[in-house]
Amino acid sequence: MKQVIAQIPAPGRHWVGDGFPVHGMFGYQQGALARSPFLMLDYAAPMDFPPNPGAQRRGVGSHPHRGFETVTIVYDGEVQHRDSAGGGGVIGPGDVQWMTAGRGLVHDEFHSDDYSARGGPFHMVQLWVNLPQKDKMTTPRYQAITDATIPRVTLPGGAGTARLIAGELAGQRGPAQTFTPMNVWDVQIAAGATVHLDQPDGWTALVLVQSGEVTAGDGAQARHAGPASLLQFSREGRTLALTAQSDARLLLMAGEPIAEPVVGYGPFVMNTQDEIVQAIQDFNSGHFGEIVETVTAGTPA
Repeated sequence: MKQVIAQIPAPGRHWVGDGFPVHGMFGYQQGALARSPFLMLDYAAPMDFPPNPGAQRRGVGSHPHRGFETVTIVYDGEVQHRDSAGGGGVIGPGDVQWMTAGRGLVHDEFHSDDYSARGGPFHMVQLWVNLPQKDKMTTPRYQAITDATIPRVTLPGGAGTARLIAGELAGQRGPAQTFTPMNVWDVQIAAGATVHLDQPDGWTALVLVQSGEVTAGDGAQARHAGPASLLQFSREGRTLALTAQSDARLLLMAGEPIAEPVVGYGPFVMNTQDEIVQAIQDFNSGHFGEIVETVTAGTPA
């Protein structure tokens, strides 16, 4: 069994642009190899935005990335994305955008026009996933994954459900195409139920508790976790045991580690300092391109 080796409470919120108030659960500056292939997790816990009709949209303007992927999961609200590779669209509750920055692109992220006008609850996650060295300069790609295309698996004994964004469970596979093996599952567990989520021995395994309360592990090493906390499990073992004290929602992130150096600078994550210098030069020289105006609001690209 995989045991909890770290429990991280949510730090205070900080704003990304003027549209995304997030808890920075972890970043690549420390512990990147221990959490590989995952580089960063920003959690925008539930909050309400007032209606903002006719005003400038909230969000983050044009900025670059190279060397990894961004995964944005929306639970409430709507996010609109555009990038210099021609990808983009609007994602709403249950939808996911999986953007491969690869050799480099420029993108922006805003509340959609419709959501800005009406306001309401907002709740999302953004996860950064590393690319192996051989794929860091791959062609950029945008995957618009709608809620309807994400398989749902009923967990044994009716203990809960798992939406499979990436990876495989019970013979079903999530729609996200990944460069290294991983599972990204949106899991709900009923109060009083215990689930055993099998993950390969040697894999990194992280669980973000979004709502409810759970106990992870067993015996003297069991840990209790409430909302907006992160659990990191040992790579040894093949099962995560989770018991819900109340109805709980979790994001499971498990993957095969990438045993390569992680060298990052802001929006660039590569393997060497020279590659970071090159990324900065390429961006400043315009090699990342410009955002293409091709998005129709409300329609995933």
